[in-house]
Amino acid sequence: MAELEGLEFGKSDFVLLDEVNMEQFMENLKLRFEKARIYTFIGEVVVSVNPYKQMDIYGKEAIDAYRGRELYENPPHLYAVADAAYKAMKRRAKDTCIVISGESGAGKTEASKYIMQYIAAITNPSQRAEVESVKNVLLKSNCVLEAFGNAKTNRNDNSSRFGKYMDINFNFNGDPTGGHINNYLLEKVRLLRGGSEEMLGSLHLQNDPVNYVYTREGAASTIKFNPVIYDLHQIQFYNTRIMNCVSATPQGNLQFETDSESVQVVGSEAVSDIAGLTTTEPDNVTKSLLYRTVATGGGEVIEKGHTEKEACFGRDAFAKALYERLFCWIVARINAVIEVKDYNPVLHGKNTVIGVLDIYGFEIFDNNSFEQFCINYCNEKLQQLFIELILRQEQDEYQREGITWQHIDYFNNQIIVDLVEQPHKGIISVLDEACLTVGKVTDTICLESMDAKLGQHPHYTSRKLTPSDKTMEFHRDFRIRHYAGDVTYSVEGFLDKNKDPLFQDFKRLMYNSSNPVLKEMWPDGQLSITEVTKRPLTAATLFKNSIVALVDKLGCKEPYYVRCIKPNEMKSPVLFDDARCQHQVAYLGLLENVRVRRAGFAYRQPYARFLQRYKMTCEYTWPNHLMETDREAVEAIVTQHGFQDDVAYGHTKLFVRTPRSLFTLEQERAALIPILVLFLQKVWRGALARMRCQRMRAIYAIMGCYKRYKVKAHFWEVERRFTNVRNMADYGKSVEWPTPPAALAQFDSITQQLHRRWRARQIVKNIPPSDMGEVRAKVAALGALSGERKDWGCGRPWERDYLSNVRDCPQTSSNFIRISKELRNKDQYNQVLFSGFCRKVNRFNKSTDRALFITEKHIYKLDPKKQFKVLKRLPLESGRPNRHPIPYTVCHLGCRDEQWLCPLSVSVS
Repeated sequence: MAELEGLEFGKSDFVLLDEVNMEQFMENLKLRFEKARIYTFIGEVVVSVNPYKQMDIYGKEAIDAYRGRELYENPPHLYAVADAAYKAMKRRAKDTCIVISGESGAGKTEASKYIMQYIAAITNPSQRAEVESVKNVLLKSNCVLEAFGNAKTNRNDNSSRFGKYMDINFNFNGDPTGGHINNYLLEKVRLLRGGSEEMLGSLHLQNDPVNYVYTREGAASTIKFNPVIYDLHQIQFYNTRIMNCVSATPQGNLQFETDSESVQVVGSEAVSDIAGLTTTEPDNVTKSLLYRTVATGGGEVIEKGHTEKEACFGRDAFAKALYERLFCWIVARINAVIEVKDYNPVLHGKNTVIGVLDIYGFEIFDNNSFEQFCINYCNEKLQQLFIELILRQEQDEYQREGITWQHIDYFNNQIIVDLVEQPHKGIISVLDEACLTVGKVTDTICLESMDAKLGQHPHYTSRKLTPSDKTMEFHRDFRIRHYAGDVTYSVEGFLDKNKDPLFQDFKRLMYNSSNPVLKEMWPDGQLSITEVTKRPLTAATLFKNSIVALVDKLGCKEPYYVRCIKPNEMKSPVLFDDARCQHQVAYLGLLENVRVRRAGFAYRQPYARFLQRYKMTCEYTWPNHLMETDREAVEAIVTQHGFQDDVAYGHTKLFVRTPRSLFTLEQERAALIPILVLFLQKVWRGALARMRCQRMRAIYAIMGCYKRYKVKAHFWEVERRFTNVRNMADYGKSVEWPTPPAALAQFDSITQQLHRRWRARQIVKNIPPSDMGEVRAKVAALGALSGERKDWGCGRPWERDYLSNVRDCPQTSSNFIRISKELRNKDQYNQVLFSGFCRKVNRFNKSTDRALFITEKHIYKLDPKKQFKVLKRLPLESGRPNRHPIPYTVCHLGCRDEQWLCPLSVSVS
């Protein structure tokens, strides 16, 4: 990686500095900022400087460049640490997290969005619809939560006024299957802006924050309204009633006045607007604003009227609580949409997680109140986690593993964490004790109690403890020396903000709303006044518990850090404030991080796991080593690659000093994996081919046996059907042949032909010799007329002389016999070959009945209508007739039915 950027851009990893001191660190940081290189590594930690401008380094080309690459293969980038966290999660099935820290305005929220976009871009290559839906909701939820949870401050145009930790769940393929969002300490004042005039009118709003008490003192930030509505729909928010909840919060313009006896609301229009937006009764709204229902010790319920100050306090608490409940409800709804559904570890494999933490940064304002106290406490806890994981645990592990190590001093801020959260002594305990004390306890009394208990603490002071410090006010200010610098807090409002300031009357009012969304947000409103007995936990205790849980959750994951730095207070893309940046580098502990990284080892792994991953790179360890211990096998791998001077051997782990050695191993492993895969594929394909061959042989054996069986079965069936054909009258003509198998199709055809010839032989044997001539004539006619005529007299005896037969010609036979005798006497013929009726058709298609008489000497054409008068006589001895045409004649010899045609019909020309 170091060779990918020229020296003119400085060192891309602070570990590569010639000397580790603040001057060289700041010099390198400033040079890279001026050269538009906003990212720099400290080992696996990314230092990010807010550029205050759009940069073309987040497109598809950049994503493709970092996808699947090792951390040091490319220049420093958010994508590099995101890909490293993703690969660690996918390769080792280990939960990881990305902790983004830095002060307000350093670019943490933008960094988290780029990390989310990168993870979404590199997952789900098969474009499965359900995975794409999860990715879409995860990305769109960022815009929605920013719209409701970010605000413009004097230090940041888009400051996160809430903390967000998102867990992204992945299946065994590395595709996102769902997620979960935790939110922390929302600042509760917002105003809907950007809607159409029609919408604003329906919500009783004006498009100017100056008109509202809660927003007129702050700067209005611009949030595009329509994209937020679109994103709400994308994450399955279709209920427009949530806008009613938003618009009900800026009703701080509601004013009160005191008459002689009680407090009244000034004007009824504001009450009607609130009632309409919350779908409650105006009388109930008025009652909740002006009265408080309390239960006496005897169980009696009474209504106590508010003073004007108490009414204003209740109004403000109600508006803030309404907005907070709405925000928490939105987060819960998003979680319901993106939660992992129908997950079964047996079916779907291990479910791994990447956590992304985007939480408010360290804040120092002109007036720091309870919110800044909680935010800075949160940053102290995160800094403590960083110290635990990166600095202290690292050094402890070297000592535990017996690695030679030069101890590095660093500031451990556990003393500040204890100042805030230590039981019975910490600031939160003092605040809770003051809130629980019966009687009138003011913020000033609480400050005096802190001075008494914490006066000797080196990181706590107040004006009373240091009277000469005129930067603080008596009875108001106290100062904590945080790891990021001294912060002076105003104690005014601490107790009110720490208590649950919302009267139960407002909770019951919202629970009884006709709006189901509001009803769902206020489940505690279903309790009656007599049922509400237990005092709820204070805001500081709830926040402390949630932060402790967050730190525990982060501590059980493999962490990756993005440390964000704000270059100047002017939001300028060219200005680099050395003093401001040096202060941030100091309190973020970046210099100590560099020292630990340079003195330590970039990578460590138990011998067994290291051997499992890289054993294929050494001939002595693949596929399994024969050495006594895994450590000896690991030493063989290291020696073969020549890394002896870059590693150290612990009691249970191998420590690798530079990432380049690990990168070389990863490269060789990546090159060997395809070869091993091909080898395994070859072995498996060979096994599959052998199994397939065995199956094919078995199949062919079965097919051969079956075919032989079918042939034999066919023979047996033919033999069964034709056993008695010799004794049948038709010699088996009526017997149906069985369908042969495909292999016997030709054989079956030949067999049927042989049967027909045998049957013909049997029939011919029974014909008398005297009838053989007629049989031969019929056979010849069959050959000539087959397919030409349906019925050609095959079934009847052929008598030749049909005209003299009384049966065939009962009316004309006597006349023909007479004429035939005359012709016999005249022409002296001996034999009549044929006689019969026929029909003459001339060239004009005109037909005439005629008779045909043939002897061995002549052919006679006779006229049956004129007593068989001879019309023409043609001697047979004269040879072939002349070629000139004579009428075409169709014979009907011996025909009583003119539909029947003679088998000896001829054409004569």
